[in-house]
Amino acid sequence: MTTTHGPTLLGVRHHGPGSARAVRAALDAAAPRVVLIEGPPEGDALLALAADEAMRPPVALLAHAVDDPGRAAFWPLAEFSPEWVAIRWALAHDVPARFIDLPAAHSLALAAADDAAGDAGSGESADPADPDEPAESADPAESDASRDDESLRIDPLAVLAEAAGYDDPERWWEDVVEHQGAGGADDPFAPFAAVAEAMGALRERYGDGGPRRDLVREAHMRGRLRAACKEFGDDGVAVVCGAWHVPALGRKTTVAADRALLKGLPKVRTGMTWVPWTHRRLARHSGYGAGIDSPGWYGHLFAVPDRPVERWLTKVAGLLREEDRTVSSAHVIEAVRLAETLAAMRGRPLAGLTETTDAIRAVMCEGSDVPLDLIHDRLIVGEVLGEVPDTAPAVPLQRDLTALQRTLRLKPEALERELDLDLRKETDAERGRLLHRLRLLGIDWGEPVVGRGSTGTFRETWRLRWEPELYVRVAEAGVWGTTVLSAATAKAESRALSATALAEVTALAERCLLAALPDALPVVMRALADRAALDADVGGLAQALPALARSLRYGDVRSTDTGALGEVAGGLAERICVGLPPACAGLDADGAAQMRGHLDSVHIAVGLLPDDRGRDLAGRWGAVLHKLAGRDTVPGVIRGRAARLLLDDGRLAEDEAARFMGLALSPGTPPTDAAAWIEGFVGGPAGAGSRQAGSSAGGMLLVHDERLLGLVDGWLTGVSAEAFTDVLPLLRRTFSAYEPGVRRTLGELVGRGPARGGPVASEAAAPGFGPGLDETRADAVLPVLRLLLGSDVSATADDNDDLLEATG
Repeated sequence: MTTTHGPTLLGVRHHGPGSARAVRAALDAAAPRVVLIEGPPEGDALLALAADEAMRPPVALLAHAVDDPGRAAFWPLAEFSPEWVAIRWALAHDVPARFIDLPAAHSLALAAADDAAGDAGSGESADPADPDEPAESADPAESDASRDDESLRIDPLAVLAEAAGYDDPERWWEDVVEHQGAGGADDPFAPFAAVAEAMGALRERYGDGGPRRDLVREAHMRGRLRAACKEFGDDGVAVVCGAWHVPALGRKTTVAADRALLKGLPKVRTGMTWVPWTHRRLARHSGYGAGIDSPGWYGHLFAVPDRPVERWLTKVAGLLREEDRTVSSAHVIEAVRLAETLAAMRGRPLAGLTETTDAIRAVMCEGSDVPLDLIHDRLIVGEVLGEVPDTAPAVPLQRDLTALQRTLRLKPEALERELDLDLRKETDAERGRLLHRLRLLGIDWGEPVVGRGSTGTFRETWRLRWEPELYVRVAEAGVWGTTVLSAATAKAESRALSATALAEVTALAERCLLAALPDALPVVMRALADRAALDADVGGLAQALPALARSLRYGDVRSTDTGALGEVAGGLAERICVGLPPACAGLDADGAAQMRGHLDSVHIAVGLLPDDRGRDLAGRWGAVLHKLAGRDTVPGVIRGRAARLLLDDGRLAEDEAARFMGLALSPGTPPTDAAAWIEGFVGGPAGAGSRQAGSSAGGMLLVHDERLLGLVDGWLTGVSAEAFTDVLPLLRRTFSAYEPGVRRTLGELVGRGPARGGPVASEAAAPGFGPGLDETRADAVLPVLRLLLGSDVSATADDNDDLLEATG
């Protein structure tokens, strides 16, 4: 909207390509001497960076409280954002550009005050879903979804769309604004005059329709507008702001009234910089208050000079071809015709996203919605990550991280991807250390996952995805140090000193080894020794040992001195061996299930301990398992599990295992106790990650030993009808974890009647399996394994056994 004598007020919808084109045309026509833009005034000093060739939107202004970096807010800008177009226009025409919104110093302080008072809104201001953030809830016009943090909220777009006969506000906005060409109106100010008139009518009908903070923000904007008019003259000022604010900026108010609204506002010291943003974070489903459904589509509408539908469908065809789907030029031509026909039938000026999507589904996807998910993620939303120049302000920790990313050729990307690391290569090892250090600092750029290839300790697989919020996490972590290494070391030392649980310290020791923090390890080890000496709880000791054992294994791969760690781990293992048998007596069902998990964890950990100490402890641990397997006061699930672990390790003869099972399933044993023993013996490990594989291994044990299967079958058929109801949940939980093939084979064996307690059949229990281990044939694979693992071909018999155990 413009007047004959007054500033040019350009009301826009944030992230609207139609608004952006109209702003550019209006600025060309008005030729203002200063451009005022809705945004935090602290960003004025950073506007010149928008002219840097290295600045590529989407980007965002990030403001954070200096004393509390976690208190932060973003002001995102895309290439098709009207504010970004206004900034670039001003820089290109050597015209001053200034932000006029409420300063971030006040906005962040007000958000903190709201959180402290328990007002509605997010407790973490850095979250773009926070409805009270100035960057995310600046205008009711920013979003076509109503916000409910105040008693009266309206959605202006929804009201205007309904008045025009539309049931979809987004569709209405596309028809009246986004699909209008840059030269669609003779008067470049006409669209803004129409929008201003509509918003004025809405504010007359509904009042302010927003939170009280909007009144404060508008008072500040009016003050900045008055100052600019005084400096450049009324006709020399152009304002680009949310359409909802235009009536308020044009309203005649007194300076005293505005100052009264601004008086006494809280304030914090703030820092501000540019950070990269993503299209995904611009999307409404990300929680960003001014989000849009389709940033990729809007970017396309803004960027293409003509024929947007034809060019869009060509993009879609290219994407589908990359995914090996058959899409020809004829498909594109037919899809364009269908989209245009649908638009005409629906009375739309141009085929929009709805019409093009319907056409894609019908013509290119053969009626299937499955490929549309790919199109939505890659094109409609998009995986675009912006860039900012190196000259942008940043905390020292961010600069160090950026340098490391370049050195290690580890570029932040918005698209989620997996990274496989071979820790025997120095570059990959450094990448792994960096990712582990960042995780310790709470900067979760990468997440460790189970790789598809080797699971050896010299391999790591990470799932990487860079989100804009990580810049806030980096700023928060800056209190620990100026480099990633020093910050991670300082935080590890602090956590070691403040930790109260032994398992917490052992997990920290493991993370220090993974992250290669040699300066932090002495502090962590002292804390570990102190906690271990005071902790008498066997469960706590059992929880702590696995992390130490893994750390020792990692230390070997990473050439880290783990001597002190080995001493602590050995001491914990010895105390567990002494305290475990009495701790297992008299447990209830829940306690027994928890202790069974500890049993599995300790058993694995003992096998990981170094040979010099591990062999002695393995013998002692075997004696503990024998004691648990034969003690009547121990719950059945633990006795069964101990017997199974002994059998798997070759420390229990098959005849002895059958004897244990026979005793456990004897008529004098209560059915629930017998079922618990079966669960422990043929069930999988208690850990969630390995339970399925371990349970199937238990099923294969029954498949290959018909004597054990016969004992189970004989016991089960003898359970009374009354007791069967009690044991059924235990049995179902155990056998349902088996793979379908294992369950089917067991059913076939039981159906034909396995031997009940008789000798083990000398022939194979199942096709393709022999009665025993052929050691000559097993040894034949060792040279290939050593070649794959990069080990020497020559080895002793003990080394061969260790290799087979490690790989099998």
